[in-house]
Amino acid sequence: MIYRLAILAALAVMICAGFPSNAQAREVDHPNAVVDASRAIVSAFGRDDPEAYFKLFASDATFIFHTTQRRLEDRRAYELEWAKWRRDLGFRVRSCKSSNQRVQLFGAIAILSHDVRTEITTNDGDAILMERETIVFHRRGDRWVAVHEHLSPLPPATASS
Repeated sequence: MIYRLAILAALAVMICAGFPSNAQAREVDHPNAVVDASRAIVSAFGRDDPEAYFKLFASDATFIFHTTQRRLEDRRAYELEWAKWRRDLGFRVRSCKSSNQRVQLFGAIAILSHDVRTEITTNDGDAILMERETIVFHRRGDRWVAVHEHLSPLPPATASS
């Protein structure tokens, strides 16, 4: 009898080992998973790696930047805008740092807002940009995919704040 119980227990362990526990399956629902997804975006951007960067956005993602006159309606439009910045402005990213992250989860949608400090180089020289950004993510399977990005200048600090 004990032998049979040992075999059943071993089979149960082997079967369960192939399936994530409920806790493991829901790790994607934790705010840290969204922060990790944003870190991948910031890292690729900060390395000036547009190929890796753009892969982290859905093909139908939209983009609103304070530096462009119009909303970019999909990832391809942003890729073309990036290429134009490279060609016309000599745009290169030297580094990018994220701080002050806040995640809001709404089922399969997550909103991450944060402050961003970016060092860039253009034909005019080096610059540091202080901005705040909102990225909207959609959970697709076991990963969070960016579907919208909105970037605004960070207001200067005032003496009263």
